[in-house]
Amino acid sequence: MTVDKSNGYERIAPEYISGRGSNRSGKGIGASTIAAWARSLPPKSTILDLGCGTGLPISQTLIEEGHQIFGIDASPSMIAAFRKNCPAAQWECAAAEDSSFFHRSFDAIVSWGLMFLLDESTQHRVIANAAAALNPGGLFLFTAPQQAHSWTDAMTDLPSRSLGYDAYQSACESVGLTLIPSPPPDAGGNYYYLAQRAKTRPKRSVLKR
Repeated sequence: MTVDKSNGYERIAPEYISGRGSNRSGKGIGASTIAAWARSLPPKSTILDLGCGTGLPISQTLIEEGHQIFGIDASPSMIAAFRKNCPAAQWECAAAEDSSFFHRSFDAIVSWGLMFLLDESTQHRVIANAAAALNPGGLFLFTAPQQAHSWTDAMTDLPSRSLGYDAYQSACESVGLTLIPSPPPDAGGNYYYLAQRAKTRPKRSVLKR
C-alpha cells in the first residue's frame, strides 16, 4: 500500500487550489504576518518554505519582499501550481521529512500549516532536520496550536495533532534551537513558533528515518 506523504492534500488539491491556493492578492490569512517577519530578515535571505503548497500567499509574499525562495511539498499537484505561481523559486516534490533540503543551508525556514498534519515522531524529525539546515543565527518559523490536542482536518478528514508549546520548546531545544518572541496569532487564529539557531553550532547532522 502506497503511503500518501501529502497527508491527503494531493487528493483534495483541486479544491484547495481553487480556494486558498489561488489567492494572488497577498491578503490571504497569514500573508501580513509573514510579510512583517520577512522585513525583519536580512535583505535577499535564502528561505525554505516547507509544505509550500501553491506558493500563495506565503512564498509569494516572501518573494515580493526580495528573498530567495526554495519550496518543498509532497503533493505533485501543489508543486505544479507552485512552479507557475513562483517561477523564480527552486522547488522539490517531496515530503518534508524525506527531503535533503536541496543539500544546502538557509537563512530562514518557514512551515505554515504543515507541522500539525504530521504524527509526533515525524514532527520531531522535521524540527531536527530544519535545525540542521539553518545557517548560524538562522530562524525557523512554524505554525501549530499553542495547546496540545488532536482534531480532524476539515479538508482531508485526516487526524491532526499539536504537541503543545512545552513539547515544541523541548523538541527545539534538543536540537539546538531556542524559542524566541514570535508574531502574535493571525486573523485565522494561527499560532506562530519562532525558533533561532545559535550563532555558532556543531557539525551538521541530519536525523534520518
